[in-house]
Order: sequence, then C-alpha cells, then structure tokens
Amino acid sequence: MELTVLGATGGTGRELVRQALERGHTVRAVARDPSRLPDDPRVVRVAADVLDPAAIARALDGAPVVLSGLGIASGEAPGVLAAGAAAAAAAKARIVWLAALGTGPSAPAAGAVTRALLRAFMGKELPDRVAATGTVLAAGGTVFHAGPLTDGPLSPARRTVALPDVPRRLFPARVSRATVAAAMLDEAESPRHGGKPVAVI
Repeated sequence: MELTVLGATGGTGRELVRQALERGHTVRAVARDPSRLPDDPRVVRVAADVLDPAAIARALDGAPVVLSGLGIASGEAPGVLAAGAAAAAAAKARIVWLAALGTGPSAPAAGAVTRALLRAFMGKELPDRVAATGTVLAAGGTVFHAGPLTDGPLSPARRTVALPDVPRRLFPARVSRATVAAAMLDEAESPRHGGKPVAVI
C-alpha cells in the first residue's frame, strides 16, 4: 500500500515512516527538508510546506491515504495543523490524523485539570488544533487523540478506544510515539473508525 506521511521528519512522522516500511508499505514522505529522511527505495521524498497551498496540493495529488505526523514547532505561528488538514481533505484522501488528548472532541475525556493546563500552555495553538480536527472529521477521516508523547518502545498492550472509554485520570497517561504510530497504521491498513475521534491508550 502507498501511504503519505505529513511531517515525516518530526518525532511521530519518523516513527510512522519507519513502521510503515517495516510493514512492507511504500511511503510518500512529505517534509520541509526531505534530506533528513531515510535513504530507502521505498521512500519517495517530497519537499513541501503545508503553509504553501500550491506545493502541498502537488505533494498530496493522488494520495490514497494520508497520515499526519504534523506538530507545531516552538515559536511557530499557528495555522500549520489547520492548513495540513485542509490540504488532505482537498486531496480527497483517506485521512488518519494525530491530535492531543484534551483538545476538540476529546476535551471532556481529559478532565478539567488537563483542559486548564492545555489552555495555559498551548494558548494560541488550541484553535489551530481544534480547527484541524474538525476538518478531518468532516472529511470522514479518523482522529487519534493521545496523551503526552514519549520516545519509549511500542506498547504490546496498545488499545484504540472511543473517547467515552478513556480511563479517567487527573492527567492523561503518557503514550509512546511508537504506540501511536502503530495504532494509526492499523487504521490505515484496516479502517474501523472513519469519521470518528478515538484515543490511543
């Protein structure tokens, strides 16, 4: 299967690319600086910035499945996530998106303390994150909400659950990028949650 990964050189994007190759897929890896991508004949490197509408439209042209490893870099202006989601929706691709637990439709599942912390620490990022999630869901994509990300190993006990089934905690549980990437790739290979927000735990 051909999979397109947005933000392919970020922490989650690299893990999506690595695991996709392990599973035998070919990857169209989209990044601002694709020279940082692995040298593998199954990786098509594409230089594009989601904030450049023409470039990202060319990068996603004909993509059957788009997975997002996009994040907001420190000091970066808001708009990256909403632009990426809009581009993926315009490409008519099947979208598998990553979002922070406690944003958008997952806010009630995260609890009041987490919502307050997100408002304090994400500030201007929140509307961008909420807009991106709304665009993806409206396009029939799947949004995976996850707690704070770590660089730990893949959890053999990973589960994808509906938002009401997220365990109630004072703070969301940490989850590794490897675990999130595996859950997103499971959905890319065998769609089960199209048009729904879910959580990885």
